[in-house]
Amino acid sequence: MKNFFYLLIFCRTFSSFSQTEKIAIQKNDTDHSITVDGKNFIINGMNWDYFPIGTNYSYSLWNQTDAFIQQALDNEMGLLKNMGVNTIRVYTGIPKKWIEYIHTNFGIYTMLNHSFGRYGLTIDGVWKPNTEYSDTKTRKLLLNEVTQMTKEYKDTKGLLLFLLGNENNYGLFWDGAETENIPVKDRKSTVRARAMYKLFNEAVVSMKAVDTNHPMAICNGDLLFLDIIAEECKDIDVLGTNVYRGVSFGDLFERVKKEYGKPVLFTEFGSDTFNAITNQEDQNAQAFYLKGNWNEIYNNASGMGKAGNAIGGFTFQFSDGWWKYGQTSN
Repeated sequence: MKNFFYLLIFCRTFSSFSQTEKIAIQKNDTDHSITVDGKNFIINGMNWDYFPIGTNYSYSLWNQTDAFIQQALDNEMGLLKNMGVNTIRVYTGIPKKWIEYIHTNFGIYTMLNHSFGRYGLTIDGVWKPNTEYSDTKTRKLLLNEVTQMTKEYKDTKGLLLFLLGNENNYGLFWDGAETENIPVKDRKSTVRARAMYKLFNEAVVSMKAVDTNHPMAICNGDLLFLDIIAEECKDIDVLGTNVYRGVSFGDLFERVKKEYGKPVLFTEFGSDTFNAITNQEDQNAQAFYLKGNWNEIYNNASGMGKAGNAIGGFTFQFSDGWWKYGQTSN
């Protein structure tokens, strides 16, 4: 009986630690918010990656030893926690255990980002630098990848939401400029956009069949093709957008509210700290833009009396972008 009692306690304890939280998008009248187990949450996010000086895009932190990874995370996440970050944006490749480690030790959530063909795909062993979203094999590959990703990560402690793409709409113009004489609806970029957004929605439907505990978002470049998004992406929970408009986002909140009716998440925004005019670091100028951007995000959150559709944002970015280094050396 005594052994059974201890076993019961162990099972309950294990269950409580392994159980994932319920993340949901709530709509109250005309406002939207994100909740974690029923409690309101605002995303104070950071675009985060880890590239030591002298490395480039071919480097992966997750291929290093566990001891090295833990030390790197302890250093980085400690700084992020101290500055008030509660969520990081990370691309696929991060193992589940490190998402859980980050959350358990620093209270920081992860938004897991699948690029969704943004930088090309390998189809039948052949590298395709430009993704054609209407192609049957491309569609099958991407739908399979995101569905498998959802199955793998859906029970991960510390996972906040899934994100598909990274301003993929900007990658639809590889044929060069199109003449203004062609009707917008018939332009190659528009036709490709509709196919892409249809596939985004199909992907989200497939992912939701696997996981109902985490919201699904896409990442758009500003509001380009918002009309098509509104028509084709009805099952997506959150509109993520990379926006660089200066100190103000302008009419973005009201446009999304009026034309799409979904919550908006700023997946990238901000300003470099380097001043190209003075050719030196300029933290004051950077702070001016970041403060203005964050103020607008908070003021347009639920219950603040304005658009009420902002659920947070991810400053771009934490590190110095060493992944760009040495890409033309070969």
